[in-house]
Amino acid sequence: MNFKLAPLTALAAALLLAGCNATAPKLGTESSATAATGSAAGGTTQGANSQLERCDSPLGTVAIIEETSADWYRLFTQQYQLGSTVPVLRLMVQQSNCFIVVERGRAMASMERERAIAASGQGRAGSNMGGGQIVAADYSMTPEVLVSARGTSGGGGGLAGVNRNAALLGAIAGSFRTNEASTMLLLSDNRSGVQVSAAQGSSSNTDFSAGAVLFGSSAAGGMGGYTNTPQGKVVIAAFTDSYNQMVKALRQYKPQTVQGQGLGGGGKLAVDGAAPPSQTSAPGGRPAPAARPAPVKK
Repeated sequence: MNFKLAPLTALAAALLLAGCNATAPKLGTESSATAATGSAAGGTTQGANSQLERCDSPLGTVAIIEETSADWYRLFTQQYQLGSTVPVLRLMVQQSNCFIVVERGRAMASMERERAIAASGQGRAGSNMGGGQIVAADYSMTPEVLVSARGTSGGGGGLAGVNRNAALLGAIAGSFRTNEASTMLLLSDNRSGVQVSAAQGSSSNTDFSAGAVLFGSSAAGGMGGYTNTPQGKVVIAAFTDSYNQMVKALRQYKPQTVQGQGLGGGGKLAVDGAAPPSQTSAPGGRPAPAARPAPVKK
């Protein structure tokens, strides 16, 4: 018997046995946790990530708007089979207590439907679904995935053709893959349209998928299916990093000022021969009154 092969054979048998047996589902298993964990209710949290930055009081209300037509979003939904990033971002934002999240997603249709029921006279007395109650979003937060790469590095593949021992070792070592992600969060003021903050974050992890290499499992099922999960986790971790960087910057926030006519008044980089906009229009977008000609001296 080749005793050098025995430990590797035992490992392969253990992995095969693990792939053939199933255990009862467990609530809150560590393997399924992401960087966005726990819950939030108002300003209180339960089981939040200890690395998530927090604020003593909210800075305003925020709506999280995801650009579903962006290339990165199509990649996530089609190739990685991942869903929207909005739910986990909303969880993180509320847990941080830096903003109060307002609904501007799918539930907005439900809000409008309830108001339509009340307006039709079919709602119960005292339901109080009248107008003037929806809270405005002071800010809009837009997520963006800059880089999302799965299996960017690995090792051991070159050993596969040496001998049986090396082939098995190479299959195991070569199944280590690094997943990387880089994300961006943008924060805009809804009243002025001015970008208030921008923050970039990144994350990476190592994925072990020996089951697919040793036993021929496909990516759609078996142990190989686990290789799809880490990419989602690393993106969430990157967004957590982005949000932490944003909160740190906002703690030191100072409004930008423009020299000359002020914000939106034409700017300092005026075009030669053109009057600044603030001199050609009055407040509210109305044309400025024509200048009166100087009186002629007799």
